[in-house]
Amino acid sequence: MVLRNPVYAALTGPHSTVAETWGNARRYPSAVAPFLGLPDEPTDQDWRDAAKLLGAGTTAALMRPDLPIPESFKLDRQFDLVQFTAPADLPAGDAEAVLLGPDDVPDMLALVALTDPGPFRSRTIELGTYLGIRRDGELIAMAGTRFALPHHTEISAVCTHPSYQGQGLASRLIRAVAEQITTTGRTPFLHTGATNTAAIRLYNSLGFTLSNEMKVTVVEPV
Repeated sequence: MVLRNPVYAALTGPHSTVAETWGNARRYPSAVAPFLGLPDEPTDQDWRDAAKLLGAGTTAALMRPDLPIPESFKLDRQFDLVQFTAPADLPAGDAEAVLLGPDDVPDMLALVALTDPGPFRSRTIELGTYLGIRRDGELIAMAGTRFALPHHTEISAVCTHPSYQGQGLASRLIRAVAEQITTTGRTPFLHTGATNTAAIRLYNSLGFTLSNEMKVTVVEPV
């Protein structure tokens, strides 16, 4: 069940120390990630708490299977997502991947702006470990960890500079990040847009299996 509500599982579990809370509602600080977490079956009070937590004029993203939105919230946008879980025998990564740190954030944000792998903000790096590949000093590919659940860790921000795509860099980084996750005793999982056929094809080729069909629902209190 936790994989069907990963944001809430993270914010009530390993990421509870970074969570902003109001009642049962949880969110990441806006500079970290845009996600809102609610219990599996949110009550009217939970939605009221979420509205207070966000405040007027603030949007946040729910990541879970389809969830009815009350009239007290405006639906900003919604799109389909698929979730994959890694196989137990995923091959290890390689030595070219280097650890990225706070000094690398400007380069990471530039690569994200160019490739649009999903939300990555100025403090997202605080959620986990990010690895990258540089060529002649330029960051050309990266991947890292975002949602930390009790028994799973999410691989996120998988992206490659358009000039270097088709060279297997993404698969190498996914394997390297997954190797780090499995050493902690957790299972790697990840998300991608349901229409991102190239990413889905890559994850299938690595042995990932579909675990859930999700939606990203961006809402705003009214």
